[in-house]
Amino acid sequence: MFDETLPGGGKAVGLTMMNMFRIFARCRSLLAAALLVAAAATGAAAQTVVVIVNGEPITALDVDQRIRFMEMTTQKKPARQEILNELIDEKLKVREAKRYGIEIGDAEVDTMFATMANRMRLNPDQLSQNLMKGGVNPSTLKARIRADTVWQQLVRGRFQSSLQLSEREVDAALQGQEVQDTTAIEYIMRPILLLVPPGSPPAVYDSRRKEAEALRSRFRSCDEGIPATRAMRDAAIRDQVIRNSGDLPPELRKVLDAVPVGQLTTPEVTKLGVEMFAVCAKQDAKTDAPGKRKARETIFTQRFERQSKQYLQRLRNESMVERK
Repeated sequence: MFDETLPGGGKAVGLTMMNMFRIFARCRSLLAAALLVAAAATGAAAQTVVVIVNGEPITALDVDQRIRFMEMTTQKKPARQEILNELIDEKLKVREAKRYGIEIGDAEVDTMFATMANRMRLNPDQLSQNLMKGGVNPSTLKARIRADTVWQQLVRGRFQSSLQLSEREVDAALQGQEVQDTTAIEYIMRPILLLVPPGSPPAVYDSRRKEAEALRSRFRSCDEGIPATRAMRDAAIRDQVIRNSGDLPPELRKVLDAVPVGQLTTPEVTKLGVEMFAVCAKQDAKTDAPGKRKARETIFTQRFERQSKQYLQRLRNESMVERK
């Protein structure tokens, strides 16, 4: 049955080229169908519901995506059950916040995502690309941002009175501890800039630096020094600025503490010229000092976490969680 008649009337035994193409095409169709079935099976497995939380599903894909995200951020593979519990908690948080009218839209989540990217010195597209390179859909991170944000708002709003701290509590926490910077200071300063034209050679900057050092040596008070500085060539006196020691890094606080009132800081070269600050006054601030602020934040965080755990545990006890 495999014989074919040749043009000259003879017989050719075996498969003809046409039959071979037909068989190959049939096999290729069967293979394509098999691949489609396999892909569908894989997709179905990824969308398999593993847990239902108060009627809302968590799929195997949700779990796998969160595991990959945690691997990227911690460099360690978390336990699957740990991730599943985290996703369950997020469902409870978002649902409870919604019950109290706390919801955030996609645009607000995107803004928070962009802020996070900016802290990493990236733009949102770059952060998304980095996540996708690790096999993580950006929506995984955005879902976590949404849950954390609404939960923060909910706990702070519902338990505001119990989260407030008195000065006595903060002072009691500081007792017996070696805490530095317990007194906040406000530095009242006037920025002084000796201008240098853009593109000037280094010699011009050196000349202006020498002028700045000379000014610094004779500057003894803001009342007398600032009018004299205005008379200098290409000198700019900017508006008064007030900086709280609690908002400054320790290194800068040390620099300002070392400058007596009425004198200038060390000249620094900038893009616009040579800059100094006249320290016109130092006064006690009404806000918390760095050490006291840190103690206040620590106590608040501990109290918030304790209240959050208790609240979340109650939601777990009241929820309907069906594991598949």
